Amino acid sequence: MPHRRCNKTQRLSLGATLAVAVAVFFLSSCGYHVAGRAANLPSEWKTIAIPAFKNDTTRYRIEQRFTAAVIRQFIQRTKYRIIQDPESADAVLHGEILSIETAPVIFDATTGQVTTSLVTVHTKVTLVDNQTQKTVYENDDMVFRDEYQISSDVQSFFEEQDPALDRMARDFSAQLVSNVTEKF
Repeated sequence: MPHRRCNKTQRLSLGATLAVAVAVFFLSSCGYHVAGRAANLPSEWKTIAIPAFKNDTTRYRIEQRFTAAVIRQFIQRTKYRIIQDPESADAVLHGEILSIETAPVIFDATTGQVTTSLVTVHTKVTLVDNQTQKTVYENDDMVFRDEYQISSDVQSFFEEQDPALDRMARDFSAQLVSNVTEKF
């Protein structure tokens, strides 16, 4: 087989073809956009009621943490006014804490005590248009997980589960507001 060499014109043509292919690839890729800019909710809405989440767990006051975090996220990231009265709101966001589980993750090698645990929370959320009673957003099983550390030193013992639940409530609320307001 004879050795074939490309002339200068063929190399330029090959380079131009490659440049066009790369440009087409980037121009046709997914349409990313800045979070919080694309509204998925009706434009006529001004108010959303967020009643206290329902707590199906034995965990005391976990629904208050999650409800407060969701209210805070809606206030910070949207234009909607959050009110308490579901009857006078344009929409109502209902939430429910379905379950909370804690599982040991890391043990101390010398004592055998748990040093890190994983907490998992399952929630259910529905956003309903008050005028049409149509469900605008629904997720029957939003799952969130977070690790927390357990101190083995009795003198400096600090229960880390509460801060872990606060972090989880913030993460949950940020994800929920994104899901509700974005067109994903």
